[in-house]
Amino acid sequence: MASTPDRISVTGIRVRAHHGVFEFEREEGQEFVIDVTVAVDLAAAASGDDLARTVHYGELAVAVARAVERDPVDLIETVAERVAGVALGFDGVDEATVTVHKPQAPIEVPFDDVAVTVVRSRT
Repeated sequence: MASTPDRISVTGIRVRAHHGVFEFEREEGQEFVIDVTVAVDLAAAASGDDLARTVHYGELAVAVARAVERDPVDLIETVAERVAGVALGFDGVDEATVTVHKPQAPIEVPFDDVAVTVVRSRT
């Protein structure tokens, strides 16, 4: 299936979770910031002004947050893969681009952000 050029994006979803390879990350938790963009054909929704023919971005944001909150894992790569799977579960979504930011990552030098981005499609 060819991906559609239409997109819906929700950026800056903030979630407190307990992912990381270090024990203190698992115990204390930290904030993760998620950006998700889904490719979905928006023509029918736009022409009919019909919410049922698009992806409800509020429901998408809640589903993403719940996916990040559950089951701690070592890698943000795993978190990104999990979120992409959730996004692809929405009807009509052909492709999902997910970025997981870990702004409080335990790095010994000053930095602004650490992020992992995955792009996944139904095919």
